[in-house]
Amino acid sequence: MITTAVKTHKITTTDKDILRILDRYMPRLAEGSIVAIASKIVAITEGRLVKKTSETQKDELAAKEAEYYLPREENKYGFLITVKHNLLVASAGIDESNGNGYLVLWPKDPQKSANMIREYLVKKHKVKRVGVIITDSKLTPLRWGVTGYALASSGFRVLNSYIGKPDIFGRLMHAEKLNVADSLAAATVAVTGEGSEQTPIAIIEDLPSVVFQKRNPTNKEIKELHISLTDDVFYPLLKAVKWRVRVQRPEEEKK
Repeated sequence: MITTAVKTHKITTTDKDILRILDRYMPRLAEGSIVAIASKIVAITEGRLVKKTSETQKDELAAKEAEYYLPREENKYGFLITVKHNLLVASAGIDESNGNGYLVLWPKDPQKSANMIREYLVKKHKVKRVGVIITDSKLTPLRWGVTGYALASSGFRVLNSYIGKPDIFGRLMHAEKLNVADSLAAATVAVTGEGSEQTPIAIIEDLPSVVFQKRNPTNKEIKELHISLTDDVFYPLLKAVKWRVRVQRPEEEKK
């Protein structure tokens, strides 16, 4: 696997189109490539920003964006622990770093953004086998440091199932599945960095084990990635805390 970080200008509120950024900085894509893009620059170009005006504003936004949340006073580091898009993350993905005074939310519909970008790259670069990953970083329980993960992906099979297949000694595996998108995102974020590197895009090549799909993922494939709270192996821990339910938005109350 070869991962190449792509340096860009500083992405700010003046940037309104993620496709123009890709056109400006990306080289010609080869067949079998995957483009990893930081969710932050996708969100910025979508206008998913809120000018920071107070210290409590981030918590208020996170409580509206997350499906479930725990107040920051419930942990010693002052993080708002949340569940959003079936992911356990801090502050519903809202971040201040590299935001230039703004709070940056997640893209409105990460899957829709990933699909749109993939379709554009296929047409522009005249390739059939190309993938897209919208990346972000998260904390892992009992480990220092953040690692990358895929907020959304398109153009390749995300889960490689080993269920029913033998291991090297012939033992049949019963639960093993490899999350290809998260694995690639983790490797990508290790290359693009988390600070002032200014490399929010990466191109991943030489991927013999990736099964490309000349289409967007189906709803069924997307659902297969998600585990309900009660079915999760960590449910005994997740149920031990008193989750707060998301603050309902005005547009939701009308439905």
